[in-house]
Amino acid sequence: MKPPVRIALAVAAVLLVGFVAWRIWGSGAAHPRRLSGYVEGETLYVGASAAGPVSTVSVQRGQRVAAGQPLFALDAGQLVAARDQAASQAAAAQSQALDAAKGQRPDELAVYDAQRAAAAAALAEAQADYNRVAPLAARGIYAPARLDQAKAALRTAQANVRTVEQQRRVGTLGARPDAVRAAQSQAAAARDQLAAAQSRLDQISPRAPTAARVQDVFYQPGEWVAANQPVVALLADDRVRLRFYVPQAEVALYRPGTRIAFACDGCKGGLWARINFVSPRAEFTPPVIYSRDARDRLVFLVEALPDHPADLPPGLPVDVVPLKGAGK
Repeated sequence: MKPPVRIALAVAAVLLVGFVAWRIWGSGAAHPRRLSGYVEGETLYVGASAAGPVSTVSVQRGQRVAAGQPLFALDAGQLVAARDQAASQAAAAQSQALDAAKGQRPDELAVYDAQRAAAAAALAEAQADYNRVAPLAARGIYAPARLDQAKAALRTAQANVRTVEQQRRVGTLGARPDAVRAAQSQAAAARDQLAAAQSRLDQISPRAPTAARVQDVFYQPGEWVAANQPVVALLADDRVRLRFYVPQAEVALYRPGTRIAFACDGCKGGLWARINFVSPRAEFTPPVIYSRDARDRLVFLVEALPDHPADLPPGLPVDVVPLKGAGK
């Protein structure tokens, strides 16, 4: 064999050995082991408890909404009128309850004060007449009947003063306790009716329960929607999670509360999630007694809540970095 041919064969052998070594060791180092998974999202369907025409739609597909942001509203004419009527009745019942707990007005009490002054003057006059008649009757100048008249007039004047004072005191009181409690109960019932009317009004103009992305809008203004029919579909941030699978030999490392790192195509770096669920059952388990080879094929589903769910659309594949201690 000629020397050039031997050199060419040697070079080819070296290249072949190098390629095989790269395939065995280098390729694995360039692509470290990852756990495959994907992003899962549960859709939240928002509708109204009453039927009616859609008056406004405040969101559109793909829009981000904050918690409490209005989504849509049905025509609210009748419910607004019912709410306003309930508010008026609640205000009237509350005023009656407050009035029942109060005494009479100052002007009404002033009448009792004037009557008490008049009764006090009559008492003073009766007392003076009795003081004048009593000694004269004792000396026989007045007949005993005249003294009896003076005593009767004095007692009457005293009774009139006590009557007016009692009326004045009662005037400062409210209604009877039972009447006050009845008025308060009526006021509470009226407030409950107002709350129910406001709740019915709120139910036809729902707001976003949490931060979310609008996944779809099914009705537009002017269209009639049945009761409890979804109008807007939301993908809530707190309903986005990662789902990936862990070999049975490593599943003990993955516990709820453990943080994991992951990556996805086109995503920024440094993504983290917190495990919230580890399935107690293996996936694709064969119905036979497990051999060593069968156990190597068992995997367990693990779910984790990402730190920034708003950036992860459902269905996106993810690569989870295995926890330290997992097999190579």
